[in-house]
Amino acid sequence: MDLQAVREVGRAVSAAHHFVYFVPEVAEEAAEFGVADRAPAYFATRSAAMGAVPWQVTLATFYNFSPRAVESMTGVWDAASPERWQAARFTAVDRSMRRVGVDLTADQIAEARSLIDPVVAGADYAGKPLAAANASVELPSEPLVALWQQVTVVREWRGDAHLVVLANNRLGPCDCNVLQTATGRTPTGMTRATRQWNDDEWAAATARLAARGWLDEDGAVTDEGRSVRERIETETDEHCAALWEPIGDAGARRLASLLAPVGEAFTAAGTYGRLR
Repeated sequence: MDLQAVREVGRAVSAAHHFVYFVPEVAEEAAEFGVADRAPAYFATRSAAMGAVPWQVTLATFYNFSPRAVESMTGVWDAASPERWQAARFTAVDRSMRRVGVDLTADQIAEARSLIDPVVAGADYAGKPLAAANASVELPSEPLVALWQQVTVVREWRGDAHLVVLANNRLGPCDCNVLQTATGRTPTGMTRATRQWNDDEWAAATARLAARGWLDEDGAVTDEGRSVRERIETETDEHCAALWEPIGDAGARRLASLLAPVGEAFTAAGTYGRLR
């Protein structure tokens, strides 16, 4: 596989999936279960595919959140079963895609499924817990939402692979957030608010990265730090190359183009305004 094709389809998959973490429909569906806070709703909907796991399992599979952030999900399985949380997630996805006007024809959805289905079916799920859990979920009847769930499987597969790469590079759960924000990949304020690492933990992670030469004494990323962060992305792409082999470079690029309208519709609707 051409790693550039792997990178392109990975970006398209992420863009077609991650609106679910920002749209108001998820909070509205969670409110039906009496869960008003955004954090536990996020953890419940994303980890529902694994079943009624304790929060510590969610922490292990999500990696970059602090324990205090994930512990907020305590009680979500009492509010509703994982199956109901999963159904609520699908409802929120359907509602939000209709709201922003995601415009994929039946033929485009069918073509996208013809490309992504063999990828999902042929994937090696060893060491890929979130991907494996999502691959076990029964697909909903709405075609566009069913496509989104297949997208979710491969998105989580890449995420699971990325965690392996982070661990191999000795980038711990807080450290990877510090490097991510220092390189400008995510906003510091939003990252700290959602991952909930405290000042002491953030400072300790910053010191560890500075000791490795990846940040300077002021906490700014160095050239070496930028190089390392890009190398981590490349290593993740290398890990993911086998995932896309069933459809090859051309199939991966075609799938990326078919999925593009999903991300474009949510961007145009202002979904990601707080990321700027």
